Amino acid sequence: MGLNYYQIKKNILRARKLVIKGTNAAGSGHPGGSFSMAEILGCLFNKYLKFDPKNPQWEDRDRLVLSKGHAAPGLFSNMAVAGYFPESEIETLRKFGSRLQGHPDLKCPGVEFCGGSLGTGLSYSIGIALAAKIDSKNHHVYTIIGDGESDEGQVWEAAMTASKYKVDNLTAFLDRNFIQQDSYTEKVMPLDEKLEGDDISEMWKDASRWKTGDKWRSFGWNVIEINGHRIEQIDAAIAKANATKGVPTIIISRTIKGKSVEHMEDNPQWHGKAPDSDVVPIIDLELDSQFMISPSIIAGDMTNLENEIKRCVSGRADYIHLDVMDGQFVPTKTFDHNKIKELRPLTVIPFDTHLMINNPVRHVKDYIDAGSDIITVHAEVTDESSFGEIHDLLKQNQVGVGFSINPETELPEWSYKFLPSLDQIIVMSVVPGKSGQKYIEETHTKMTRLNSIVKEHNFSGYIEADGGVNLENIGSVFADGARAFVGGGAIIGQQDVRAAIKDFRTEILKSRRRILLEKANELGGIELVNKWIGLHVIGEKQEQLKKIAHEAGYL
Repeated sequence: MGLNYYQIKKNILRARKLVIKGTNAAGSGHPGGSFSMAEILGCLFNKYLKFDPKNPQWEDRDRLVLSKGHAAPGLFSNMAVAGYFPESEIETLRKFGSRLQGHPDLKCPGVEFCGGSLGTGLSYSIGIALAAKIDSKNHHVYTIIGDGESDEGQVWEAAMTASKYKVDNLTAFLDRNFIQQDSYTEKVMPLDEKLEGDDISEMWKDASRWKTGDKWRSFGWNVIEINGHRIEQIDAAIAKANATKGVPTIIISRTIKGKSVEHMEDNPQWHGKAPDSDVVPIIDLELDSQFMISPSIIAGDMTNLENEIKRCVSGRADYIHLDVMDGQFVPTKTFDHNKIKELRPLTVIPFDTHLMINNPVRHVKDYIDAGSDIITVHAEVTDESSFGEIHDLLKQNQVGVGFSINPETELPEWSYKFLPSLDQIIVMSVVPGKSGQKYIEETHTKMTRLNSIVKEHNFSGYIEADGGVNLENIGSVFADGARAFVGGGAIIGQQDVRAAIKDFRTEILKSRRRILLEKANELGGIELVNKWIGLHVIGEKQEQLKKIAHEAGYL
């Protein structure tokens, strides 16, 4: 089965929006820590947890224990998306009589642990895991602990106990976001190494400072260290943990508090603080404006694609674009499913397979079996019947469904019925199969027009721009509505892939900030523009926003 990448991403977005809605309605709560563990919960709920929302006490269910209970909005939002209760109920968060209290409470069906006093969740989880072993039960216990609560001695007593009793049916996640209630963890009680200044990015840049894993290893745990916002890394880590026998596993997930909302990211103020109503629409727009960058490896050395994959990995690509060309649908021929199968073991980064081939319905199963995470086929070589067959096969195998249109092609009306469940639409901005082309300028208006159509038909996936995208035009392409970007010569064609991807991200962020400031100005004029800018107190974001606002005439 595939990674289920896009479905997980969609549900994470829904959950993040519910966190904002709930904490805003309550006027209090903890969005920062809810967002740092968002991808962890997304992977658990959408792929690994065995549960039944219609029967919350199902005996064979897996158990999820949220030890860092103040991040209850993050748990409740995922439970709502999973169907435990209506999503509208999130607006009762922290209200008298609500099932959704400030910390998880057993009065809410599906909650396994009353998270109040910090530091106790791991001990509780060990008890559940031991009981399951004694009773010969096959369910698994997943526990999320915070780095702030790791100041508690009971966490380390529990660590020794779990190792002694070999509770290999327990997997703990450490949400390592470096921030606790009123400061940075490394200033209060360092788990890694003491932080002298206020630049938390120092802890990300220098892995030699990471000591937390060594601590857990010394207690006899299997330790896996990951980027806690990379779905594919979380997925691979859980799979490894579940396969490990004889010892408990901890997945140290290095995360960003407040992830996906710039003014909340790495900001201790947002440990426990609710967003004001006037900025909620801007935050929602920012959440809808998350983006991904996908290098196209055929723009590199076709005789050594293994090395091009490695360059994408070191460059921190979001996913990797694989252009399959058959020499018939397009004049060029590249590689087929056999090559993808060879490349697959090199990385867990998602493979975005773009089939520029005739009769894709006959071949799509080969590309599923080769390890593709997203498969896109062309409108020009499918009809409603054949695409329906492809769509259903991909969904059954938890592979993302993509649909592509060439520069001269409009989205066919028969495809509208698939839009609500479609994951990706590729808008070709060059003629496929020919290298070195420039971005076709008419694509700007086409993409804007397409955005309007797909919104009317409840499309919740990503529009991907493919062809001629570079540093000069990527900001305007983002403004058109694209949220995924294929980079050929502009990324893989560069000597330093990481620097090229970083430059792409910088230009997209500038464009996104302009759009958010425009929204603030539209909703509340100069007063809201100033308020929005004033929220960005970490790093140089505030000065950058001021510059954009001045250029736009808002200040």
